[in-house]
Amino acid sequence: MRPKTVFSPNFELSHGAVIFRGASVLTMDAEQRLLTDTDVLVDRGRILAVGTGLQAFGARVIDATHHLLMPGLINGHIHSPANFLKGALDDAPLEMFMLYEVPPLASAPESAHLCRLRTLLGAAEMLKLGVTSAHDDAFFNPVPTVETIGAVMQAYADSGMRANVSLDQPNIVEFDKYPFLKELLPADLRAHMEQAPRQSDAELLALYRDFIRRWHGAANGRLRVSVSCSAPQRVTVPYFEDLTALSVEHGLPFIVHILETRLQRVLGQEKYGKSLVKYVHDLGLLDEHKLVVHAVWIDDEDIALLAASGCTVSHNPISNLKLGSGVMRWRALRDAGVPICLGTDEAAVDDTANMWGVAKVAGLIHKIADPEWTRWPRADEVLYDLIAGGARGMGLQHQIGRVEPGYAADLVLVDLDTIAFTPLNDIRRQLVFCENGSSVSLTMVDGRIVYEDGKLLTIDEAALRAEIRAVMSEHAATLAETRRQADRLAPFYREMYRKSLLRPVGMNRWVGAHEE
Repeated sequence: MRPKTVFSPNFELSHGAVIFRGASVLTMDAEQRLLTDTDVLVDRGRILAVGTGLQAFGARVIDATHHLLMPGLINGHIHSPANFLKGALDDAPLEMFMLYEVPPLASAPESAHLCRLRTLLGAAEMLKLGVTSAHDDAFFNPVPTVETIGAVMQAYADSGMRANVSLDQPNIVEFDKYPFLKELLPADLRAHMEQAPRQSDAELLALYRDFIRRWHGAANGRLRVSVSCSAPQRVTVPYFEDLTALSVEHGLPFIVHILETRLQRVLGQEKYGKSLVKYVHDLGLLDEHKLVVHAVWIDDEDIALLAASGCTVSHNPISNLKLGSGVMRWRALRDAGVPICLGTDEAAVDDTANMWGVAKVAGLIHKIADPEWTRWPRADEVLYDLIAGGARGMGLQHQIGRVEPGYAADLVLVDLDTIAFTPLNDIRRQLVFCENGSSVSLTMVDGRIVYEDGKLLTIDEAALRAEIRAVMSEHAATLAETRRQADRLAPFYREMYRKSLLRPVGMNRWVGAHEE
C-alpha cells in the first residue's frame, strides 16, 4: 500500500533535515500499516511528512530502498546502575540476588564519574541496537546525591538518547522489606542494618524537587523525570503518598515494582493481610500514572484492580527467567485492557540491553504456560507492547512510537538484505523472532542521527570501553567488599526464602509440577 502524496514544504528546512527515500515503513499507527516505496521527511526533531514524491531542497537524502523504517525500540524498564554487572552474578532468586547487586550494608557513595560511565555504556549498547528511548529506574547505593543524579542525566544528554529517569530509593530499614528476616538475623546484623545510610522522606522529596527543576524537559525535551518508590513495601507510607502527589502534580510516570516474586506474595499475606496490589489500591495510590513492574504473582482480583486503575504493566520476561521469578499472566492482563510495555530490567538479570531478545522471549515464554494456542502472543501484539506500550509507560504515547507527521523523529532503519529477512515472508514475525539487532543500520533520536553504518556518532566507543576497563580494575576492592558483606548475610536470606516456600499462596507462576 502506497500513500499518494506529494509534499513540498513552504518554509526553509534546517541544515539537519533528512529524507528517507523509498523505504518500507512500519508506521505503528492505529492500523499498524506497512507502507512500501515510501518517503519520510524529518526536520527539527519531528516527522514532517510521510508519502511519495516528497520534495525538500537542501535536505540530506538517505536511500532507504531494501530497508525498513520503523519507530525506535523502547526499553520500558531498565536500571542503568547495574550496567557493569553483566555476567557478574550467579543466578538466584531476586531476594538472594539483590544482596550482591545492592548490598544493604553499603556506606560509601559511588562516584559521579562511575555513574556517568555506567550510563554511557548502556546508552551506547541500546543506540547501536535501535533502542531510542529508555525508562531508567536508577538506584543509587547507598543514597543519591545531586552530583550522581546529574552524572546520569548528563550521560544521557551527551549520548543523544531519549530517557525518562527516576530515583529508585527505598527509605526503610532492610529487614522490614521482607517476611521473617528480622527474626532470623542476629542482633549485631540487625543493628548494622539499622545504622546503614538511608534518607528521610523530606530529604528524598527535596532531591526529587531539585531533580525536576534541573532536568525535567532538558535537552529539548528529550530528558524527563519519572518518580519511583522502588516497591510499596520498601518505603514509608507518607513518602509513597507524597511521591504520588508529586507524580499527579507534574504528570510524571510513577514506577513501582509489585509482586515480582512468590516471596513478595507471602510478604503481602504476612505483613498486610492482602496482596501488594490490593495494599496499594487500598491506600488510594493505584492510579493511571503508575508503571507497575513485573506483576507476576497476581490473581484475578489484582488484575481487575490494575485494569480499573488505568496503570501500565512492565513485562520483563528475560529477567523473570534469569531470577526464576515465574511467568507473568500476559494474556489475562491484555484481555483485561491493561497496557503492557517490555523491558530488559538490567544488565545483571538480562546481561544485555537488547530489546530484540526481550521481544522474542515475550513471544515465546507464554507458550509453555498456556496450552490454548489461540491465546499465545502474536507478533503484532509483541511489537505493539515493544513500541506503543513503551511509549505509554513513559507518558509519551502522543509524542513517540509512530512514523506519522507530528511525532518525534525517533527512528530506526533496518537493512532487509540480511540473513534475518532472507527470504522475507512476514515482516512482523521476522522482526520479533529472527532479528537480533545486527540488521540495524541507522538510529535517529529527535531527528539527529546517533548511529550509522556501524559507528556511534555521539560516543567515542573505544575510548569509553578503555576508560571502563581502567575504572573496573580500580573498583575491584569495592566489589570484593560487597561480596564479603553479602556472603555474611546470605545464610539468613536463604532461610527466609525457604520459610516463604512453606507458606501457601493459592497460585503457581512457575512452569512445572508446583501446583498449589
